[in-house]
Amino acid sequence: MAMGSVLAGNRMKLLPLSCVLQALSIVHAFRYDHLVEHVNSHQDQYVQALREWVSVESDSSDVSKRAELHRMMEMTADKLRAMGGNVTLVDIGEQQLPNGEMLALPRVVTAQFMIDPLKTTVCVYGHVDVQPGKLEDGWATEPYNLTEINGNMYGRGTSDNKAPVLAWIHAVEAYQALNIELPVNVKFIIEGMEETGSNGLDAMVVAQRDTFLLDVDYIIISDCGWLSLRPALTYGTRGNCYFSAEIEGAKQDLHSGVYGGTVIEPMTDLIGILDTLISPSGKILIPGIREAVDPLTDEEWKTYQDIEFDMENYKNKLGVTELMYNNKVDLLAHMWRYPTVSIHGIEGAFSAPGTKTVIPAKVAAKFSIRQVPSMDPEVVKKQVTEYLEAAFARRKSPNKLKVTMMIGAKPWLANTQHVLYEAGKKAVKRVFNVEPDMIREGGTIPVARTFQDVTGKGIIMMPIGGFDDGMHSQNEKISRYNYLEGTKLFIAYLHEVSQIQKSRV
Repeated sequence: MAMGSVLAGNRMKLLPLSCVLQALSIVHAFRYDHLVEHVNSHQDQYVQALREWVSVESDSSDVSKRAELHRMMEMTADKLRAMGGNVTLVDIGEQQLPNGEMLALPRVVTAQFMIDPLKTTVCVYGHVDVQPGKLEDGWATEPYNLTEINGNMYGRGTSDNKAPVLAWIHAVEAYQALNIELPVNVKFIIEGMEETGSNGLDAMVVAQRDTFLLDVDYIIISDCGWLSLRPALTYGTRGNCYFSAEIEGAKQDLHSGVYGGTVIEPMTDLIGILDTLISPSGKILIPGIREAVDPLTDEEWKTYQDIEFDMENYKNKLGVTELMYNNKVDLLAHMWRYPTVSIHGIEGAFSAPGTKTVIPAKVAAKFSIRQVPSMDPEVVKKQVTEYLEAAFARRKSPNKLKVTMMIGAKPWLANTQHVLYEAGKKAVKRVFNVEPDMIREGGTIPVARTFQDVTGKGIIMMPIGGFDDGMHSQNEKISRYNYLEGTKLFIAYLHEVSQIQKSRV
């Protein structure tokens, strides 16, 4: 037989193999368009699921709502269990109230959708507790009744964090509904105390390090928002040291007409020491706080400069006439990577409508210091306590001061060159057809640092909330667009993570 005939024969024999390989590649191709179509056709069901979750008043700061919080955790577990997840409600102990009473903490929901032990495993973190919400606080709609107006869905906990948690659940559901194998194994950790400092969660993460978290490769958090209309990936958060400064005087409240001018008033002392915390220009006056901050690098400056951010729009959104800084880089830096002091309120002071001529016997200011990398909560606690005690001593007041740090959450910072962020950029590009802004978050997500310190796993924050969602404020909302496109983003991200070679971690 001629050599050409032999080669031709071999090619003929190889043809069926190539056809098989091509067929296999088609079978395993990412069916993104089909998944998108499924999301679009099920959007009303997704909105209804959010409506049901928003209706639960899962306010973790109000102990009288604890039963609702427990119900919210059960609803979350039931939802994941109905999808075939291996679900556990993890007991994390009790919370001691100021009066000494012990109250059960809401159990943490863990769930596993394990497809293949050889596949990459991701763990999605979220929370389903919310901030307080009352119509009389200035809401235009009932906070716990999801109300859609012009494509925006208003309700407490929509953006923070019930819609993002549901979007992740919908992403897994979409793969299941189309009988498409999940590209990675997916685990969930969903808690109910994030808004009050994630009580009990740190201990649970430590306890689960060598069990539930052992085979996790990456951790994903979607508990933040975009900076503008451009999608973003978040690589850092500030920490939070939350304080109470209590000053006590007389044994009971006094009539200001009868006793005014005869006693040294606790409220006057309190206002006096609060005034020593920060200058009118925003400079923190507590020694050691500013000195602990890492200097701004040239690379970081350029990152801030390249971010899409309109200061006029930001100012108009807030309804203010002037900002603390008049250029974008300074404003973003002080929003994300410098510490700030905020005074939140005074407990024990008269605040109801009308007039009341009372001298409060005991008042307590609530204030916080957002901290940044290289700051440590225990050091900040010592600095603040000593500083306020010295300021109070200079007043030579007979009243009594007590300073307490109620929350001491650490900041978190990730490497933007990590493969998780490379995958995140690809997912954003696929869904939104733009490059994401790389941003930091001024708020605090305590568990991010805990995950980092305890597990050593790669972590990414992938927000879907809008820049104008009003988290923690009146009229909190998420747009239908962000909710649905966020679900598609999570679908795409699971695929992109599956393409990461473990050797590159």
